[in-house]
Amino acid sequence: MTRREAREQAFCLLFEQTVAGGSMEEILQAANQARDLAPNSFAESLAFGVEEHQEQLDQAISQNLRGWSLRRLSKVALTLLRMAAYELLYSKDVPGKVAINEAVELAKRYGGQGDSAYINGVLGSLARGGQQTDGSASSPEEPAQDSPEAGSL
Repeated sequence: MTRREAREQAFCLLFEQTVAGGSMEEILQAANQARDLAPNSFAESLAFGVEEHQEQLDQAISQNLRGWSLRRLSKVALTLLRMAAYELLYSKDVPGKVAINEAVELAKRYGGQGDSAYINGVLGSLARGGQQTDGSASSPEEPAQDSPEAGSL
């Protein structure tokens, strides 16, 4: 399984958690029983990492949303932002450009019109802003890209 496939698998698990709630352990257990799914170690690590740091990730994402709030984001966009933000802030072995590109590609596949551009802008702002894992942030060098059109997220 490639890392791209593992990210897609982690996205599906995290999306289910965003929509239905529950712990990642419960979701994995149900997925194993219902679909005979056995995520690889990278997918599991990503899913559990996002779950563990969700509060800090949401704070970091919120600080980089211009004129939006987490509540206004689609569940797909929120899940992808959390996953990519986790890789940007906590994964030492994943280059930032790779994390952003992978989230954008998944947004093109699963998101609505405008999601990929908005996700790219938010993550670019997060990457440029020097967001720290303790929740503190330095000022971004430049503002995020334009907000999505009304109703696209």
